[in-house]
Amino acid sequence: MKEKKYLLFGKLVDPVNKKILDACISVENEKIVKIEPARKKCEKYILPGFIDSHVHIESSMLTPGEFARLAVRHGTIATMSDPHEIANVCGEEGLKYMIEDGKKVPLKFHFGVPSCVPATDFETSGATLNADKVKKLLKREDYFFLSEMMNYPGVIHDDAEVWRKIKSAIKLNKPIDGHAPGIKGEDLKKYAGANITTDHESATIDEAIEKIKNGIKIQIREGSAAKNFNALYPLITKHPEKVMLCTDDCHPDDLVKGHINLLVKRGLKKGIDLFDLMTVACVNPVRHYNLNIGLLQTGDPADFIIVDDLENLNVLETYINGEKVYGNGKILFKYKAGKPVNNFKREEIAGNDLLVKDKGGNIRIIKCFDGQLFTSSIVVRPNTGNGQIISDIKKDYLKLVVVNRYNNSKPAIGFIHGIGFKDGAVAQSIAHDSHNVIAVGTNDEDLLRVINKVISLKGGIAISEKGNIHQLPLEIAGLMSSESGEKIAAGYAALNELAKSLGSSFKSPLMTLSFMALLVIPELKLSDKGLFDVNAFSHVSLFVE
Repeated sequence: MKEKKYLLFGKLVDPVNKKILDACISVENEKIVKIEPARKKCEKYILPGFIDSHVHIESSMLTPGEFARLAVRHGTIATMSDPHEIANVCGEEGLKYMIEDGKKVPLKFHFGVPSCVPATDFETSGATLNADKVKKLLKREDYFFLSEMMNYPGVIHDDAEVWRKIKSAIKLNKPIDGHAPGIKGEDLKKYAGANITTDHESATIDEAIEKIKNGIKIQIREGSAAKNFNALYPLITKHPEKVMLCTDDCHPDDLVKGHINLLVKRGLKKGIDLFDLMTVACVNPVRHYNLNIGLLQTGDPADFIIVDDLENLNVLETYINGEKVYGNGKILFKYKAGKPVNNFKREEIAGNDLLVKDKGGNIRIIKCFDGQLFTSSIVVRPNTGNGQIISDIKKDYLKLVVVNRYNNSKPAIGFIHGIGFKDGAVAQSIAHDSHNVIAVGTNDEDLLRVINKVISLKGGIAISEKGNIHQLPLEIAGLMSSESGEKIAAGYAALNELAKSLGSSFKSPLMTLSFMALLVIPELKLSDKGLFDVNAFSHVSLFVE
């Protein structure tokens, strides 16, 4: 039950006036109504709550409600969430699910309208959000911005459909998030000139500073997949008003350990000023997106956290709209997931669907790297048997398969180097951005088992290890589970370790696999329609003539 009126004593860390004082905070009806000097010396610290300025909740494999249960423990009170993963699968039905589920819990979710569904025309997705649908959704009060504009070529080269979406957001005075990896010079000026005001894809200081000079705020990303904090943290001191923090993709086993609080701790250890960190972790998202979130000022919503000290930064309590939602190690609100939504129409495949006839020449192979979204392309003479191209375990040339989950079209087959499996196979329905079934394996028998297991589950992760099938069902769009965050975190961590035991040296082979169908990150990827050269932005043959 909500407390309607109370006093709170602590060392108030004021992020706006940049001072720390022993204070007595009066809270009434979800608001801070008065802040006065305390008549006693206080020990614990009161800070504004943290905000993830760009995150895909679906990547946690948890519902918004379960994401909230884990996040509030780490002092997170709000997110700016792009639901384009579920939108690519279920369209508007998926967006509705995310918003309605988020309303069940106190954490302040702010969802955007996905700008790129589908991400490209070179793969099969489950839905399309055209300019008319985007405009309709942007008019609603429960959508706060236009989500990351990944189609930067469309912006730069005046694609009419892309610009209709942009103009709708501008007309409705809603911010536009960006996605501009490596874009510079005149192209960057054109991109920024479209009122695109954020970017989370900067990899170097120079890239980020050029974007800042063009009016773009930099979201320093430290997620489960891409990690840029070590490269970009000096920006927090040099340009504190132009920076925010985000995770982009945060897997459940990482979210259990921490969230934005971990970046603030790392910043303190690097000697960054506390108030600069509060500016980027709390203040800037509120001001940039015009959010109804408190910053410990009189009249603000009573959103704040209590920590033990400013070194360990252990979160003791979290308050949202005056309600204590976390304290004494316990979540203080109830949550139950609703009925799942999904879009999975695929029937099981047959062994013959995995055969690749040898044509006698060389083939293109995707080369992947540990902890990276990008790949390179290599050309090799493949391993063969009975007139077919098969996996070459010794050289680590393994069969890669993408199976359309929306119809029964023939699977697309390629080969991949780097993932390192010596036995078994892995399949999953997490394959950015269209989330078809993606699988990699050392032999066709194991590949067939795991692919058909994921199909029978209508989404999830499956691993074949020594003839045994291990699985994690993801019944919500093939991306998320209704189970508790703790259970999914433990299950995902166990499967990731199992995948590593197959011979991979990668920190997260499951994460790496999930990005091998992402056609907007170079160089060579595999969609359900075949191999795709991202640099040329066109499909290419497996065989090199």
